[in-house]
Amino acid sequence: MAKALTIAAMAISLILLVIFGLDLVVKFPFGGMKPILNIVFVVLSGILGYLSWSTWRELT
Repeated sequence: MAKALTIAAMAISLILLVIFGLDLVVKFPFGGMKPILNIVFVVLSGILGYLSWSTWRELT
């Protein structure tokens, strides 16, 4: 169960990274909301991805 949750967290962080990265660069999904928000969400999704990857590595 724990492995499935960490893999789900990695997938969610990747999806968020792609969505907000695209919005930052091409202004596609959200019409280019404030760039600082996009940067914060990209950084936070990267942190979530790192934490879930680190947890998954400890579980295996």
